[in-house]
Amino acid sequence: MKYMLLIYADEQAWTKTEREHCYQESTHLAHTLKANGQYLAASPLQPVSTATSVSVRNGKRFVTDGPFAETREQLGGYYMVEAKNLDEAIDIAGRIPGARKGTVEIRPVVELPGLPTEDSEAVDLGKVANQARRYAT
Repeated sequence: MKYMLLIYADEQAWTKTEREHCYQESTHLAHTLKANGQYLAASPLQPVSTATSVSVRNGKRFVTDGPFAETREQLGGYYMVEAKNLDEAIDIAGRIPGARKGTVEIRPVVELPGLPTEDSEAVDLGKVANQARRYAT
């Protein structure tokens, strides 16, 4: 099963040296997960000051600088992993360096039929819509 591991922390809690060390440890963990067949993707995010939020209300798009909500901790990065079960995902989350100063939220991924993959070719959009309707019912 695929799990998204969302890493939250106070951006100000890290010194530049700590952040660089965290990146190195995170890269090492990603390589370890890859060797175990569990790695799907991972990346730190730019600071929250670079965020832009988009919402649509009554057909009108609203664009706001910054994150949607003011919080003590910000989304700082993620791992997408393949794990046998929640316990295995918890084990992986406990090895993420960001967990030492923040929190790692674990969310199972809904795998929608018809989404593009790295290996997929162009698809019949009508067929995809029919698959999505079947999935929703």
